[in-house]
Amino acid sequence: MTNTPDASDTPGGPAPTGGVTAADLPGLRRRTTAVLIAGQILGGLGVPVGIALAPVLATQVSGSEALSGLAPTASVTGTALLSLPLAALMTSRGRRPGLVLAYLIGALGAGLVVLATLVESFPLLLLGMAAFGAGSSANLQARFAAADLAEPERRGRAISTVIWATTIGSVAGPNIAAPAGRVFRGTAVSETAGPFVWAAGILLLAALVIAVLLRPDPLLTARALDPQESKSAGNRSLRAGVAAVRASPMARLALVTVAVTHTAMVSIMVMTPVDLGHHGADLQLVGLVISGHIAGMYAFSPVMGWLSDRFGRLAVIGLAVGLLSLAALLAGTAGAAHGRTAAGLFVLGLGWSAGLVAGSALLTDSVPQPARAAVQGLSDLTMNASAGIGGAVAGVIVSRASYGWLNLTGACLLLPMAALALRRSLTRPTEATEAPEASEASETSEA
Repeated sequence: MTNTPDASDTPGGPAPTGGVTAADLPGLRRRTTAVLIAGQILGGLGVPVGIALAPVLATQVSGSEALSGLAPTASVTGTALLSLPLAALMTSRGRRPGLVLAYLIGALGAGLVVLATLVESFPLLLLGMAAFGAGSSANLQARFAAADLAEPERRGRAISTVIWATTIGSVAGPNIAAPAGRVFRGTAVSETAGPFVWAAGILLLAALVIAVLLRPDPLLTARALDPQESKSAGNRSLRAGVAAVRASPMARLALVTVAVTHTAMVSIMVMTPVDLGHHGADLQLVGLVISGHIAGMYAFSPVMGWLSDRFGRLAVIGLAVGLLSLAALLAGTAGAAHGRTAAGLFVLGLGWSAGLVAGSALLTDSVPQPARAAVQGLSDLTMNASAGIGGAVAGVIVSRASYGWLNLTGACLLLPMAALALRRSLTRPTEATEAPEASEASETSEA
């Protein structure tokens, strides 16, 4: 057994690791996962409430329905822009301070949104929504925190378990918006802005849970248990993270997988309610379709994690390509067949789950431990920036062509991802089936 060093012995990491030994790891893994799940449930409750109401608030504050889309866009932009600074903080100080800061910024953003409605300032509303996007950054980064202490052969399941926990909050969150708003009836805070007060409180509670219970820090503990840590402590910068991705073909594939999967999903999903409305669907049916989509995204992620660990990351990336292509075919050819649209959106969620879980696990496998936090932040920046562009372009495609053409475009986005995965399978066939720890060792030495 190797004792982890104290904070003073860990370069750049002031948070203590608590003298954890290798024998303590099974219990610590369970505790860390439980704390991250609690944070994900709270984050899932807070973030969807705001996102669901952002377009409505934007219309009310700006007085123009044409500007309604800028509020959710500001949130996605904030998530992307905050990814690298938060990753830099985690790289130098550990997961806990990064997650806590992200939830605090998200809570501050919710408060700014409420203030913007009171003073009727549209620029302040956009600033608040951008800061509110930090809550999504925290939820995304939590999946990597779950992988810090996981055994390589169970890394996919560790990531997927934390993603699955988002299901609870994501499904329940929008349903509490109305009751949360009614609490403020008769006050200066409008019923539409009221849920953002709720979201601020929930995100503050998530920050408190992480700050108090996520001890010892999983990233610092993983570093302290790494026998090569003292030799590689200098390789933690964002520049080193970029270099690690450039040096590893599998890391590049993982980055492309996460970005393309997320972009294709967001682009199709955001325009589905519009297409359903064009074909006579009411709001209740739209809500059911989107709920089914969310269930596909999160509820089955443990299955994707198990498949990723059992059959390999490349196999599940191939599954993601197949599912996303099938989703585009179903939704893009549905027309007024609302059942087919619902099926397409459910499969779209499954494809996203497969791509995100397998891509995130492969990314963690494929770069050296010191560079992982930086690489993971780069991944979240790439996926959110790409999805933001994709969501904006999706509206143009639907307005100039059709929803069917949007789905065809989304399917075409999958081609480079499929080509890279096929190339890696053919040039290094053993990596498609070898144990994850072997792949990790191979890619680490290559990087």
